[in-house]
Amino acid sequence: MHRTSKFRLAVLACIAVLPSFLKRPCYRLGFGYRIGRRVRVGFSIIDARSCEIEDDVCIGHLNVIIGVANLKIGDHVKIGHLNIIRGGEEVTLGRYAELMRMNEINSIPEPDAVNPVDPRFILGNGSIITTGHKIDFTDRVEIGRRTIIGGRNSSIWTHNRQRTLPIKIGEFAYVGSEIRMAPGSTLPSRCVVGIGAVVSKKIECEGFLIAGVPAKAIKELSVEDQFLIERKTRPDLPDDV
Repeated sequence: MHRTSKFRLAVLACIAVLPSFLKRPCYRLGFGYRIGRRVRVGFSIIDARSCEIEDDVCIGHLNVIIGVANLKIGDHVKIGHLNIIRGGEEVTLGRYAELMRMNEINSIPEPDAVNPVDPRFILGNGSIITTGHKIDFTDRVEIGRRTIIGGRNSSIWTHNRQRTLPIKIGEFAYVGSEIRMAPGSTLPSRCVVGIGAVVSKKIECEGFLIAGVPAKAIKELSVEDQFLIERKTRPDLPDDV
């Protein structure tokens, strides 16, 4: 985790109120951030030891990115409003990914864990996290490309009292509202996860509806369902994402 001094935070807060065309040179010259072309940043704080933001990224208002060691944001990423990203060795948001609003993505600094930890959050190209979700990446969380964490209030946890385990979600998955994922659990590619499911283990069968407490594969997806999960997550998404 990158530690932030009060002075550094105060300077970043002052930069946050500037218009985007002034923010970009301040970040480049004052903090060594690599900022691409046509990047727009609202009233938000971006604090990372190393930061790379590619072209055509849009970051809204009242977001707080703090204490991240290595921040990488791909081109055409959209970050909405009131999101928190805190801590960790690496946070990567892939090309055309979207983080909508009021999400909390957090890594516990110096966790009391009996095993080695790998605090990295990786959101795949073209994937979307919608509203009000909580993601703990004290250990690695990896979400595949064009996956949707949909609805509201889902929770992903990589730690318990003294141990951490990574979590992985495949590509072209749709995860519904109020899902719970326990440390070490996985979801396969091309699946739909029903509302309120509790995923407590590795589920590997692709192309199924997954639901229940504990969650398990319920039935194979129909042709219509498969078409739905393979639709583009954004209208501006290029074919190669």
